[in-house]
Amino acid sequence: MTAHMTPDEFRRYGREVIDWIADYYENVESLPVLSQVAPGDIRAALPSDPPEHGEPFEAVLRDLDDVLLPGITHWQHPSFFGFFPANASGPAILGDLLASGLGVQGMLWATSPSATELETHVLDWFATLLDLPSTFRSSGSGGGVIQHSASDAALVALIAALHRVSGGRTEREGVGSGRYAVYTSEQTHSSVEKACRVAGLGADALRKIPVDPATLAVQPTLLREAIETDVRRGVTPALVVASIGATGTGAIDPVGELADIAHQHGAWLHVDAAWAGVAAVAPEFRWINDGVGRADSYCTNPHKWLLTNFDCDAFWVADRAALVGALSILPEYLRNAATESGAVIDYRDWHVPLGRRFRALKLWAVIRWYGAEGLREHVRGHVALAQEFASWVAADDRFELLAPHPLALVTFRLRAGDEATRALMERVNSSGELYLTHTVVDGKVALRMAIGGTLTESRHVQAAWQLLSSP
Repeated sequence: MTAHMTPDEFRRYGREVIDWIADYYENVESLPVLSQVAPGDIRAALPSDPPEHGEPFEAVLRDLDDVLLPGITHWQHPSFFGFFPANASGPAILGDLLASGLGVQGMLWATSPSATELETHVLDWFATLLDLPSTFRSSGSGGGVIQHSASDAALVALIAALHRVSGGRTEREGVGSGRYAVYTSEQTHSSVEKACRVAGLGADALRKIPVDPATLAVQPTLLREAIETDVRRGVTPALVVASIGATGTGAIDPVGELADIAHQHGAWLHVDAAWAGVAAVAPEFRWINDGVGRADSYCTNPHKWLLTNFDCDAFWVADRAALVGALSILPEYLRNAATESGAVIDYRDWHVPLGRRFRALKLWAVIRWYGAEGLREHVRGHVALAQEFASWVAADDRFELLAPHPLALVTFRLRAGDEATRALMERVNSSGELYLTHTVVDGKVALRMAIGGTLTESRHVQAAWQLLSSP
């Protein structure tokens, strides 16, 4: 039988892995941003059967270079401008390594008190950095938790909303087709529709509210009309989702107005600030969170634009009672004195899975390494680059801007039309020199320049524009 890896072997191979990662970051700029392999290439290069006998770790590292690396789209490349950033950084990677090494299960306070209490403390720190309302702090009726992603945050917000609006009946009776409705902007992320499906409401329960043509933010009057129509039909409004930084365009909804309408009808207001919310570390961008003090829940992703590798969604609730009430199930094998005392938080009640990793370690490491000053500098630099890029687009008669761009996302297109815009995207992406993605705005195909990579500098944005604007 192959022996377990000894501590000495772990030290030796661990150093090799750290060296590999460090070399990767030193050389990532020389690699094509978008993977160049064809479907099936990676599997064809792997053995059809698992090994009968254990192999040395050198073989794993060799195949990492020879087989897997060609099939990687390099999200950490400084010229990756697609989707939204997926930041990683040295302190976050090391924090994640420590979490893997400890291997704790933080489902209960009792299963590792440090995992719970550090997470609570770091989420309070983070709320302070973003200047979020005091209702989201753990010292009151609310508090924060790290979810896998904003998709998970939308789902648990919906589950909590259903619990509150039904008086707890949904956990016993189910949701029933056509009984409840969810409302959001037509620009909002697809995770809201998925949450409706997973929660059992079905996609038909989702009302996509049209946006203002100028701001691309949801129109409050149309939200009110949709809710009133449902109420007349006997449908209960359960959840309204407001976007701060919609995926396609970066649009920012009028959160305060939406909160007024939602609460008038007993609905929960969830704010999805997955990408843009972290910008509030800089005081000059805190206007994006106007009205958030009236939200029932709020989320933003350090794993997008704040130097913390995936997965790390920061999710806060103003009143944790509905969330815990909806998700708490306590079988005998989880009972313990600390839980029974009511003096601790058990994060198993704050999300769908029972088990949970020690994710707080990497966010803690990032905040301590960079400090508030370093995090502000990170965000400000990317916003400045995006504004410069937008000025180049505006000055070129061949292009047009399709959405406001107050932060680090620029949505634009060729005036020549959809076909020309798609062809441009395919040309630049196939070059291997950069990668960007597209959306549709008011029926028009548009390109999205999402600036925010850990290693992205002015020269990378300039090179991207040169490639985009060349004949």
